[in-house]
Amino acid sequence: MTVDQVTSVAGRSRAAGSAGRAGSADRTGPSMTTRRHRAFYMFTSPWIIGFALLTIAPMAYALWLSFTTYDGISPNWHYVGLGNYRELIGDSQTWDSLGRAGLFAVISVPLSIVAGLGLAVLINRPVKGRGLFRTLLYLPAVVPPVGAGIAFKNLFDQNAGAANGVLTFFGFDAIGWLADPYARYVLIMTVLWAAGNVMIISLAGLQDVPRELHEAARIDGASAWRSFRSITVPLLSPVLLFQTVTGVIASVQTIMPMLLAPLGTPAGLSGIPQSNYTYMIHVFSEYFALGRYGYASALLWVLFVLILIVTGLIFKFTSGVVFYNVDQEAKK
Repeated sequence: MTVDQVTSVAGRSRAAGSAGRAGSADRTGPSMTTRRHRAFYMFTSPWIIGFALLTIAPMAYALWLSFTTYDGISPNWHYVGLGNYRELIGDSQTWDSLGRAGLFAVISVPLSIVAGLGLAVLINRPVKGRGLFRTLLYLPAVVPPVGAGIAFKNLFDQNAGAANGVLTFFGFDAIGWLADPYARYVLIMTVLWAAGNVMIISLAGLQDVPRELHEAARIDGASAWRSFRSITVPLLSPVLLFQTVTGVIASVQTIMPMLLAPLGTPAGLSGIPQSNYTYMIHVFSEYFALGRYGYASALLWVLFVLILIVTGLIFKFTSGVVFYNVDQEAKK
């Protein structure tokens, strides 16, 4: 058999093998990658459908309302374009309420992170009854906001509250806790009271810190504070970043001042102290007290854009101080 004949036979064999594999692939159906993609979309489809119907669709509807004068009842509404946005730019109450929300975030977020981290460090120690302490400290975080608001409202009531009862027992005058200028402090206390969420997340981060690093630092003569500052905090930086971002978003959207209003809610919007009249309270007032759905929708979209900007700035300015412990083998 010549060389040309051998080459021809080998070529036909390879072609037959390829055809056989193709036929086998056709018989077995889609490839493994295609099946994985189908499984992924099948399992995530409930969330995708819910996200589209309950988040994307309402946001799109609110965006459309922000260009109208719709009041939620009357069919006589008009398209005003950017009129609502021009109005809110010149509305001093909008910017004042946004400033109060920002001030509340600047004060409450660091305090809640520090309080949660401090509690996590304490209950991370090997002491007797540690599980019980964890449960007791976390319990306030699972109380619904409405229940917490009513509880604090009754606790700091000027006439029958327990806080003033303690003050009068020791000979001090009663204080109007739910009025200016003390109302802001009561609002911050409600945030610190529910620091259990921050504590649990910080505790999970602490338990992920390698003990070998602390032991090596102790052998080198580092103090407990130096080990905490140089080892624990850098390794917890992704957790702290997460808590900062979520805390800022939650604080500017809080409705707790409405629950603490002396005259109740929603009819008691006028009773909310000026120091606690934050941005979301202003939005609620425009929506339900004044029936200005279009203007309130514009306020919400402005808040959405501002949250995106603030979140982006947080990531930008913390990119050099956040340490991500990535497994190099997994990275490859």
